[in-house]
Amino acid sequence: MQSLRRIPFVAARAYSTRPPTSQVSHEQLQSIKSMLRVDHAGELAADAIYKGQLATLPRNSPMRATIEHMHEQEKVHLQILNTLVSNNRVRPSVFYPVWYAMGYALGAGTGMMGEKAAMMCTEVVEDVIGVHYNDQIRELVKISDNENAKNLAQVIKVLRDEELDHLNTAMDNHAKEAVLYDPLSLIIRTGCKAAIQVASRF
Repeated sequence: MQSLRRIPFVAARAYSTRPPTSQVSHEQLQSIKSMLRVDHAGELAADAIYKGQLATLPRNSPMRATIEHMHEQEKVHLQILNTLVSNNRVRPSVFYPVWYAMGYALGAGTGMMGEKAAMMCTEVVEDVIGVHYNDQIRELVKISDNENAKNLAQVIKVLRDEELDHLNTAMDNHAKEAVLYDPLSLIIRTGCKAAIQVASRF
């Protein structure tokens, strides 16, 4: 598994919409800033989810090491988004504290329900995020003559690949066997999609 720790951190710092190597429209610039805002909120929530799960899973749970590993990767994701948001003067989501609180509550709740519920949470969240990142990559590829947009697309591709690794890990660890999988996964999926829409604007 490729680790983001192996990516030169300068790759994230290198991306800047000021000034672009070739002109982007105002609409494209606002779209890029919206991407960074929602991705920043999402990585914050992911960090909080794993913190919540680790707080409530039993100390002797065989899944602790796996969750700790995924959490370490999410910490790196958040560091990268912190850098991108700062470098590009992107206003973070006004609901920043809400995303953290909701993420932690979701993680703590599924952690209390057990290992399979924790994996179910990871599976659903990462599935939504994988699709979301793919949509962003396609949009950035359209700005094909802008080197900074290409750089951002490459960073997001690496983030996406690690999120999909988390999805596969969850499925390998019996996520679909969680109690109340269907209703809970629907609630989590709907909540994630709604949060993406809100964070992209506010």
